[in-house]
Amino acid sequence: MNSTDISVLMSVYNTEKYLVEAIESILNQSFNNFEFIIINDGSTDRSEDILRYYERKDKRIKLISRENRGLVLSLNEALDCASASLIARMDADDISLPQRFEEQIKYLKDNPDVVCVGTAQIIIDEDGDELTRLNVPTENSVIQKRLLEGHCPLEHPSVMFRTDAVKALGAYRKDCEAAEDYDLWLRLGEVGKLANINKPLIQYRYLSSSVSAANQTKQKESTKKACFDAWERRGVTGEYKANSEWRASQNRLSKLRFTLKFGWWAYNYQNRAAAIKYAKRAIRLAPWCIEAWKLLLLSIKQHGS
Repeated sequence: MNSTDISVLMSVYNTEKYLVEAIESILNQSFNNFEFIIINDGSTDRSEDILRYYERKDKRIKLISRENRGLVLSLNEALDCASASLIARMDADDISLPQRFEEQIKYLKDNPDVVCVGTAQIIIDEDGDELTRLNVPTENSVIQKRLLEGHCPLEHPSVMFRTDAVKALGAYRKDCEAAEDYDLWLRLGEVGKLANINKPLIQYRYLSSSVSAANQTKQKESTKKACFDAWERRGVTGEYKANSEWRASQNRLSKLRFTLKFGWWAYNYQNRAAAIKYAKRAIRLAPWCIEAWKLLLLSIKQHGS
C-alpha cells in the first residue's frame, strides 16, 4: 500500500448542525493512517468556518472549497485527489464508530476478491436518538441479487472500496445522479465481489424532513436506469421490485407513515423516549390515527415501568 492506507471522501453542503460530530468521528478512528479529503460544495451556512478550523487543526485534512456543483461531481473530484489504494466514504451528517476503518481494512486485506465492503448501521435521527439497528446481507450472491431487483443493500456512507477498481470503471456517473451509489455498486459487482460486515460501524442519520415529489421521481428514474443498464450489461432479464418510498414525501399520509415507522423502530429498540416523541408527532399529523395513540400509550407504559 501507499504511505497513506485510506483516502476518506466527504462532500459537504450546508450541514453545520452535524458537521463537527461527523469530522470528529473520522479523526478519532482507531486506525489513523488516512488522508481526509473534504469538498465544501458551495455551502452558505457556517460549514466552511468549521472545515477551516479542522483543516488547521489536523494535517490529514485536505479541504477544497468552491461553488456548488452537486454530489456526483464533488465525489469524483475528491476521488481524483485520492492517493491511497482504499477509499472510505463518509457523509457530513453521519457518525463513524471508532473501529470502522480498522475492521474494514482488515476485511479487505483478508478478502482480496472483494472490491467493496459496507457495514450494518445504527439508525439515528436529527436529534441523535438511536432508533434501530439495520442488519445487512453479507454474502456477495445475496447482495448482487438484491441490487439486480432495484434494492440497495450497501449504504453509501458505510462503504470502503478499492480505488483502482472504481477509477477503472469511470467513477460515479452523472447520468445516474440521486442513485449514483447504487449504480456504482452494480458496476463494481461486475469486476469483483461485494460484501457487508454485519456489525454496526456507523450511525446513519435519517432526517424527518420530507423530500419533493420531483426528487422522489428523480431517484426512482435513476435507480431504474442503473438497474436496467446492469441487466443489459450482464445479459439477464430481471424484475424491478423496489417500489416503496425511500423518504417521506410532502403529503400528510407519507409523513405519517414514516413518523410511525420511526416510532415503532424506537419502541422495539427499547428507546421509549424517542418512541414517545414520534407518537406525539404522529398524533399532531393525524389526531384520529389509532396506531399513533397505541404507540404513545405503549411507550408511556414501558417508559414508566
